[in-house]
Amino acid sequence: MRKFILGIIATLLVLGLRGLAVATLGLMPTNADATPPRLERRVAAGALDASMERHASRAGSPIPLERSFYPPVPQLILDPLDDPEWHIYYAVRTGVRYTGMPAWDKALSDQDIWKVTAFLARIQTLPPGAQDYWKKSFGVGPSPAGSEKREDER
Repeated sequence: MRKFILGIIATLLVLGLRGLAVATLGLMPTNADATPPRLERRVAAGALDASMERHASRAGSPIPLERSFYPPVPQLILDPLDDPEWHIYYAVRTGVRYTGMPAWDKALSDQDIWKVTAFLARIQTLPPGAQDYWKKSFGVGPSPAGSEKREDER
């Protein structure tokens, strides 16, 4: 039994030294655009989740994020877009420089970008149930169609 336990300890020690050698000899890819191996992704995601669960406070942000951007982030629910869909699609896909609008082409599929585009283009004409759900969930809803703000009220 003693030899068996020593064998397990020796195996773990060799595996640990092998991992250390791979990391310190530069054999592990570290570039951000390389796809990490599945084991690395699982270990890293598990470690991140465990650390967050242990250390992160459960507090909500007291600062409304939209007020911390300069220039301010457009409030597309309160002030819906009146641009054609192709224009909205391009802005969502590529982002808008010098605003708080990032490019979403790396995070969303082309089909999802078109879904966002369709939603933003039709925000004022959503069915009443969808508008009520939006208001209950997010505390604000789109202004009804035809009630656009005048330029001096903005």
